[in-house]
Amino acid sequence: MTRRTKLQQMLEKSPQDTFLNFGLAMELAKEGHTEEALAQFDRVLQIDPSYLTAYFQKGSTLINAGRVPDARTALSAGIAAARTLGDSHTESEMQAMLDTLG
Repeated sequence: MTRRTKLQQMLEKSPQDTFLNFGLAMELAKEGHTEEALAQFDRVLQIDPSYLTAYFQKGSTLINAGRVPDARTALSAGIAAARTLGDSHTESEMQAMLDTLG
């Protein structure tokens, strides 16, 4: 049984679990299922808009897919969320990634 299958089975029992949804998003991204991964990152952020790592990883996935304008949007949203939460460390990490996009 693959990691993805295990995560999907666990999500059947706990569909609102942020960590499991994030894990599935990461697994989908790792497998190259970009659109599914992006939808799953959006699901994570719908469940918990303060899950800052999802913004960062969504931005990274978009960059890897060559979708730089979309990555800018995702990272900017993450920066705003981090600022609201007072998480300057995560804000600076996303800003650094955003800055590399020119």
